[in-house]
Amino acid sequence: MSGQFRRLGERDRAPVRIEVDGVAIEALEGDTLQVAMLTAGRRLRESEFGDGARAGFCLMSACQDCLVWSVDGEPLRACTTPVADGMAVVTREVPWPAQ
Repeated sequence: MSGQFRRLGERDRAPVRIEVDGVAIEALEGDTLQVAMLTAGRRLRESEFGDGARAGFCLMSACQDCLVWSVDGEPLRACTTPVADGMAVVTREVPWPAQ
């Protein structure tokens, strides 16, 4: 499957491996989660309101269209969260943290 985004430049940055819904993808150092996820695929998540796939809307952290979660349950705005090597996120259900 081709991604929603295509990388045209800046290919010389260090590779970073992250995991999205248990699937490993490769990003580049300095990418946001949104760039990494949409370079690897066609969506960020499914809408919790049942109206289909979401890819982000405002691109500047003003809405919640790009919301994903860390595996610990922390909400993350994909458009402004930088990737980190070994980062793992989920896009479907919030995995509530253990109390």
